[in-house]
Amino acid sequence: MSLFRKKSVTQVLDDASKGLTESEGASGLHRTLTARDLTAFGIAAVVGAGIFSTIGTASYNGGPGIILLFLFVAVACGFSALCYAEFASMVPVSGSAYTYSYVAFGEIIAWIIGWDLLMEYAIGNIAVGISWSDYFTTMCTGFGLHIPEFLTMDYWTAQAGFAEATQQLGISASVAALDAGLQAKYLAWIHAPQIAGIRIICDLPAFFILCVITSITYIGIKETRNSANIMVAIKMVVILMVIALGAFYVQPENWNPFLPNGISGVLKGTAAVFFAYIGFDAISTTAEECKDPQRDLPRGMIYSLIICTIVYVLIALVVTGMVKYDQLNVGDPLAFVFQQVNLDWIAGIVAISAVIATASVILVFQVGQPRIWMAMSRDGLLPAIFSKIHPRFKTPSFSTILTGVLTAVPALFLNLQEVIDLTSVGTLFAFVLVCGGILKLQNDPNRQSGKFKVPYVNSKFIMPLLLALTVALLFKYNMEGVSAYFSLDSADGIWNALRGKVPYAIFGFVFIAITIISFLKNLSLIPVLGFLSCSYLLCESGTSNWERFLIWLALGFVIYFIYGYRHSKLKNSELA
Repeated sequence: MSLFRKKSVTQVLDDASKGLTESEGASGLHRTLTARDLTAFGIAAVVGAGIFSTIGTASYNGGPGIILLFLFVAVACGFSALCYAEFASMVPVSGSAYTYSYVAFGEIIAWIIGWDLLMEYAIGNIAVGISWSDYFTTMCTGFGLHIPEFLTMDYWTAQAGFAEATQQLGISASVAALDAGLQAKYLAWIHAPQIAGIRIICDLPAFFILCVITSITYIGIKETRNSANIMVAIKMVVILMVIALGAFYVQPENWNPFLPNGISGVLKGTAAVFFAYIGFDAISTTAEECKDPQRDLPRGMIYSLIICTIVYVLIALVVTGMVKYDQLNVGDPLAFVFQQVNLDWIAGIVAISAVIATASVILVFQVGQPRIWMAMSRDGLLPAIFSKIHPRFKTPSFSTILTGVLTAVPALFLNLQEVIDLTSVGTLFAFVLVCGGILKLQNDPNRQSGKFKVPYVNSKFIMPLLLALTVALLFKYNMEGVSAYFSLDSADGIWNALRGKVPYAIFGFVFIAITIISFLKNLSLIPVLGFLSCSYLLCESGTSNWERFLIWLALGFVIYFIYGYRHSKLKNSELA
């Protein structure tokens, strides 16, 4: 059972106060952040690529009814945010869900979630860096500055685009007839320089922005805070202007039909919409740089989530009201809808603000990852250099530089869509464990409380009713989906048909199990709903993403048993 050894809250706080760093006696991090700063950090992290790009594809699939998905995901994130807030108040240190799991479940689960968070923040920032590159390239083109296409995308995107363009050129011989995106991919492939027959194609702007943001986060938390506040102010002004102006061009008939492709169409946007919400949890990694973390961390997370949800719903209503949903399958939907009503100057402002908005997301994620590494290093699960604090800047110096390298270099070569999907799986997994952690500690006699606690509502009778209601609604409104689930007919073969059903079967088992446990143990309703809603969203993340995620976890286990298990300070203190 040594794999599940736990740290007490007192132990966690004591380790943090000692500043267990490589350089003994080094002073801790600067405490400069207030509730307002944390709210700005949350908005900086959440309002980014999702609102400027993925909202278009989600609206194309789900129609105006996509606002239902935004609300559902917001509620799921809200349940998780309340659980994060209680943990942040109880254990106000930089480890986020990693430290919370160490307290609730034990070391091996803490390692799993710490390893998962490294993927979430790193892969997430790679995704946002690639998205920033697209906006930056578009903005430069608008100003008459041309960046060679082979320096603005990854190799695989250019290769796939070239193959598709070649097929179309077999029908129409004019390159100019290709749409702008496909034309860029085609030109990137044919103009790319070659070395030993290999085309040199990379995303240079993505590499550039990740290096710049890493430099800011390395210099200090004050500089990071000031940069985040400025970027948030600019993008919120632009977004409010978009909502206000766009409202005058809304045509209510565009909202009919509200669910053109049914609930299944809405759910197609799950990964994209959830990607639009991730990031508020990164606030918890700044606990040791807050003036009053027990009070301000819960406020920052909850305030930012509420503000972002309102903004997302309003934007979705405006976008689908200005232009029919079936025209929104574009990479820059906010700019596109204003171009359709002959307001090109607004489209230009949106392009500039998108560059700022996505940069602010990178900023918060680049703050989060080094602090997770720092917390894991303090516990001995990573080498001591990961927790080294810069004597002048008071930031995790080595971890920050390493974060920059591990995000900037892959951003040169990776594909955006694959990265987005994998990020969502990692984030949802963290949310599930945090909600489960609150449930685990519910009846712990040694539990310590902070200034915030999730309101207790007994789920004893509510959960059985919810289970019955879910089954009834499923059979009434989605009988076609139920029939398809129990059918093995598939163009991809029986194995692929079964493979796609496994996540839903697991969720069904979990739903029934948590309902029974809720009835027997009087579990708290809010973390139960957070656990279930995020578990369901995991089902919608795709089987292939789950398989990649499990490979990542397997690699993490190898590293843990090679290094972390042997060097765990908690294990060695017990043996002493």
